[in-house]
Amino acid sequence: MTSAVAGHGALMDRVYRRQKHIYDLTRKYYLFGRDRLIAQLDARPGESVLELGCGTGRNLAQVERAWPDMRLYGLDISQEMLTLAAAKLGDRARLAAGDATAFDPQSLFGTAGFDHVVLSYALSMIPDWQGTIAHAAGLLAPGGRLHIVDFGDLTDLPRPLSALLRGWLRLFHVTPRDDMSVHAARIAASHGLTFAKAHGPLRYYQLITLSRP
Repeated sequence: MTSAVAGHGALMDRVYRRQKHIYDLTRKYYLFGRDRLIAQLDARPGESVLELGCGTGRNLAQVERAWPDMRLYGLDISQEMLTLAAAKLGDRARLAAGDATAFDPQSLFGTAGFDHVVLSYALSMIPDWQGTIAHAAGLLAPGGRLHIVDFGDLTDLPRPLSALLRGWLRLFHVTPRDDMSVHAARIAASHGLTFAKAHGPLRYYQLITLSRP
Protein backbone atom coordinates (compact mmCIF):
# COMPACT_ATOMS: atom_id res chain seq x y z
CA MET A 1 0.00 0.00 0.00
CA THR A 2 1.46 3.36 -1.02
CA SER A 3 1.86 6.17 1.49
CA ALA A 4 -0.86 8.17 -0.28
CA VAL A 5 -3.33 5.29 -0.02
CA ALA A 6 -2.38 4.62 3.59
CA GLY A 7 -2.86 8.32 4.31
CA HIS A 8 -6.32 8.30 2.74
CA GLY A 9 -7.24 5.25 4.78
CA ALA A 10 -6.12 6.98 7.97
CA LEU A 11 -8.12 10.08 6.99
CA MET A 12 -11.27 8.01 6.45
CA ASP A 13 -10.79 6.33 9.83
CA ARG A 14 -10.54 9.76 11.48
CA VAL A 15 -13.65 10.97 9.64
CA TYR A 16 -15.72 7.94 10.60
CA ARG A 17 -14.40 7.13 14.08
CA ARG A 18 -17.02 9.36 15.66
CA GLN A 19 -19.57 9.39 12.83
CA LYS A 20 -19.88 5.66 12.31
CA HIS A 21 -22.51 5.13 15.00
CA ILE A 22 -24.88 7.69 13.47
CA TYR A 23 -23.85 7.25 9.83
CA ASP A 24 -26.85 5.24 8.62
CA LEU A 25 -29.30 7.38 10.57
CA THR A 26 -28.03 10.68 9.19
CA ARG A 27 -27.09 9.73 5.61
CA LYS A 28 -30.62 8.72 4.67
CA TYR A 29 -31.50 12.42 4.63
CA TYR A 30 -29.09 13.35 1.84
CA LEU A 31 -27.63 10.26 0.13
CA PHE A 32 -30.57 9.89 -2.22
CA GLY A 33 -30.81 7.36 -5.03
CA ARG A 34 -29.21 4.43 -3.22
CA ASP A 35 -32.40 2.43 -2.97
CA ARG A 36 -33.27 3.25 -6.57
CA LEU A 37 -29.93 1.74 -7.62
CA ILE A 38 -30.59 -1.39 -5.55
CA ALA A 39 -34.11 -1.78 -6.96
CA GLN A 40 -32.68 -1.63 -10.50
CA LEU A 41 -29.97 -4.27 -9.98
CA ASP A 42 -32.14 -6.92 -11.66
CA ALA A 43 -30.00 -9.58 -9.97
CA ARG A 44 -30.50 -13.33 -10.18
CA PRO A 45 -30.02 -15.86 -7.38
CA GLY A 46 -26.41 -16.98 -7.14
CA GLU A 47 -24.97 -13.89 -8.80
CA SER A 48 -22.19 -11.93 -7.11
CA VAL A 49 -22.39 -8.33 -5.90
CA LEU A 50 -19.28 -6.41 -4.88
CA GLU A 51 -19.66 -2.99 -3.28
CA LEU A 52 -16.57 -0.78 -3.37
CA GLY A 53 -16.63 1.57 -0.41
CA CYS A 54 -19.17 -0.61 1.39
CA GLY A 55 -19.07 1.48 4.57
CA THR A 56 -21.38 0.18 7.30
CA GLY A 57 -22.75 -2.58 5.07
CA ARG A 58 -26.10 -0.83 4.79
CA ASN A 59 -26.36 -1.21 1.01
CA LEU A 60 -25.30 -4.86 1.00
CA ALA A 61 -27.93 -5.60 3.65
CA GLN A 62 -30.53 -3.90 1.44
CA VAL A 63 -29.34 -5.90 -1.57
CA GLU A 64 -29.75 -9.07 0.47
CA ARG A 65 -33.35 -8.16 1.29
CA ALA A 66 -34.28 -7.10 -2.23
CA TRP A 67 -32.44 -9.85 -4.10
CA PRO A 68 -32.15 -13.03 -1.98
CA ASP A 69 -29.50 -15.70 -2.46
CA MET A 70 -26.83 -13.38 -3.81
CA ARG A 71 -23.11 -13.76 -3.09
CA LEU A 72 -22.13 -10.56 -1.29
CA TYR A 73 -18.70 -8.94 -1.19
CA GLY A 74 -17.60 -5.62 0.28
CA LEU A 75 -14.39 -3.59 0.19
CA ASP A 76 -13.57 -0.46 2.17
CA ILE A 77 -10.41 1.45 3.01
CA SER A 78 -11.66 2.28 6.52
CA GLN A 79 -11.26 -0.36 9.21
CA GLU A 80 -13.68 1.64 11.36
CA MET A 81 -16.46 1.11 8.83
CA LEU A 82 -15.57 -2.50 8.12
CA THR A 83 -16.03 -3.28 11.82
CA LEU A 84 -19.63 -2.09 11.57
CA ALA A 85 -20.21 -3.90 8.28
CA ALA A 86 -18.94 -7.17 9.77
CA ALA A 87 -21.27 -6.78 12.75
CA LYS A 88 -24.23 -6.05 10.46
CA LEU A 89 -23.63 -8.75 7.85
CA GLY A 90 -21.88 -11.51 9.79
CA ASP A 91 -20.85 -14.43 7.60
CA ARG A 92 -23.40 -13.52 4.92
CA ALA A 93 -20.83 -11.32 3.15
CA ARG A 94 -17.12 -11.55 2.52
CA LEU A 95 -15.45 -8.27 3.50
CA ALA A 96 -11.93 -6.98 2.97
CA ALA A 97 -9.87 -3.84 3.51
CA GLY A 98 -8.33 -2.30 0.43
CA ASP A 99 -7.96 0.58 -2.01
CA ALA A 100 -10.83 0.61 -4.51
CA THR A 101 -8.49 1.99 -7.18
CA ALA A 102 -6.08 -0.95 -7.16
CA PHE A 103 -6.69 -4.29 -5.46
CA ASP A 104 -6.43 -7.91 -6.48
CA PRO A 105 -9.91 -9.48 -6.30
CA GLN A 106 -8.51 -13.00 -6.56
CA SER A 107 -6.35 -12.65 -3.46
CA LEU A 108 -8.97 -10.76 -1.43
CA PHE A 109 -12.13 -12.57 -2.47
CA GLY A 110 -11.10 -15.69 -4.34
CA THR A 111 -12.68 -14.59 -7.61
CA ALA A 112 -11.56 -12.46 -10.54
CA GLY A 113 -14.93 -11.18 -11.75
CA PHE A 114 -18.32 -10.09 -10.45
CA ASP A 115 -21.82 -9.94 -11.90
CA HIS A 116 -22.52 -6.61 -10.22
CA VAL A 117 -20.12 -3.97 -8.91
CA VAL A 118 -21.64 -1.10 -6.90
CA LEU A 119 -20.20 2.34 -6.13
CA SER A 120 -22.60 4.28 -3.91
CA TYR A 121 -21.48 7.80 -2.95
CA ALA A 122 -17.88 6.58 -2.81
CA LEU A 123 -16.38 8.29 -5.86
CA SER A 124 -17.00 11.73 -4.36
CA MET A 125 -14.61 10.75 -1.55
CA ILE A 126 -11.95 8.85 -3.50
CA PRO A 127 -9.05 11.02 -4.77
CA ASP A 128 -8.41 8.93 -7.91
CA TRP A 129 -12.07 8.40 -8.71
CA GLN A 130 -11.44 8.00 -12.46
CA GLY A 131 -8.98 5.19 -11.69
CA THR A 132 -11.58 3.56 -9.46
CA ILE A 133 -14.17 3.53 -12.25
CA ALA A 134 -11.62 2.04 -14.66
CA HIS A 135 -10.58 -0.63 -12.16
CA ALA A 136 -14.19 -1.48 -11.35
CA ALA A 137 -15.01 -1.81 -15.05
CA GLY A 138 -12.24 -4.37 -15.37
CA LEU A 139 -13.81 -6.49 -12.61
CA LEU A 140 -17.01 -7.23 -14.52
CA ALA A 141 -17.72 -10.81 -15.49
CA PRO A 142 -19.35 -11.48 -18.89
CA GLY A 143 -22.81 -9.92 -18.74
CA GLY A 144 -21.81 -7.99 -15.61
CA ARG A 145 -22.77 -4.43 -14.76
CA LEU A 146 -21.16 -1.56 -12.86
CA HIS A 147 -23.75 0.48 -10.98
CA ILE A 148 -22.84 3.99 -9.77
CA VAL A 149 -24.87 6.47 -7.73
CA ASP A 150 -23.34 9.72 -6.51
CA PHE A 151 -23.95 13.43 -6.31
CA GLY A 152 -24.96 15.05 -9.57
CA ASP A 153 -23.84 18.44 -10.83
CA LEU A 154 -26.60 20.15 -8.77
CA THR A 155 -27.30 22.58 -11.64
CA ASP A 156 -31.06 22.54 -11.12
CA LEU A 157 -30.74 23.54 -7.48
CA PRO A 158 -30.90 27.28 -6.68
CA ARG A 159 -27.33 28.57 -6.88
CA PRO A 160 -27.11 29.67 -3.21
CA LEU A 161 -28.37 26.26 -2.07
CA SER A 162 -25.93 24.45 -4.36
CA ALA A 163 -23.03 26.53 -3.02
CA LEU A 164 -24.12 25.90 0.56
CA LEU A 165 -24.36 22.16 -0.05
CA ARG A 166 -20.94 21.99 -1.68
CA GLY A 167 -19.38 23.88 1.19
CA TRP A 168 -21.01 21.62 3.75
CA LEU A 169 -19.89 18.50 1.90
CA ARG A 170 -16.30 19.73 1.86
CA LEU A 171 -16.31 19.55 5.65
CA PHE A 172 -16.61 15.77 5.24
CA HIS A 173 -14.01 15.57 2.42
CA VAL A 174 -16.75 15.06 -0.17
CA THR A 175 -16.53 16.62 -3.65
CA PRO A 176 -19.28 16.09 -6.25
CA ARG A 177 -17.68 14.94 -9.52
CA ASP A 178 -19.50 17.13 -12.02
CA ASP A 179 -17.87 15.47 -15.03
CA MET A 180 -18.29 11.89 -13.79
CA SER A 181 -20.54 10.82 -16.67
CA VAL A 182 -18.05 12.12 -19.25
CA HIS A 183 -15.22 10.06 -17.77
CA ALA A 184 -17.46 7.02 -17.23
CA ALA A 185 -18.57 7.09 -20.87
CA ARG A 186 -14.95 7.30 -22.00
CA ILE A 187 -13.98 4.36 -19.77
CA ALA A 188 -16.96 2.36 -21.03
CA ALA A 189 -15.85 2.88 -24.62
CA SER A 190 -12.27 1.83 -23.84
CA HIS A 191 -13.47 -1.37 -22.13
CA GLY A 192 -16.07 -2.30 -24.76
CA LEU A 193 -18.96 -1.63 -22.36
CA THR A 194 -22.31 0.02 -22.92
CA PHE A 195 -23.04 3.22 -21.02
CA ALA A 196 -26.29 4.57 -19.59
CA LYS A 197 -27.06 7.41 -17.23
CA ALA A 198 -30.02 8.99 -15.45
CA HIS A 199 -30.51 11.88 -13.05
CA GLY A 200 -32.46 12.27 -9.85
CA PRO A 201 -34.75 15.24 -9.18
CA LEU A 202 -33.01 18.63 -9.53
CA ARG A 203 -29.95 16.73 -10.75
CA TYR A 204 -29.11 16.14 -7.09
CA TYR A 205 -27.80 12.67 -7.84
CA GLN A 206 -26.77 10.72 -10.91
CA LEU A 207 -27.06 7.06 -11.77
CA ILE A 208 -24.56 5.55 -14.20
CA THR A 209 -24.48 1.98 -15.48
CA LEU A 210 -21.67 0.32 -17.43
CA SER A 211 -22.60 -3.10 -18.86
CA ARG A 212 -20.42 -5.83 -20.29
CA PRO A 213 -21.97 -7.80 -23.19
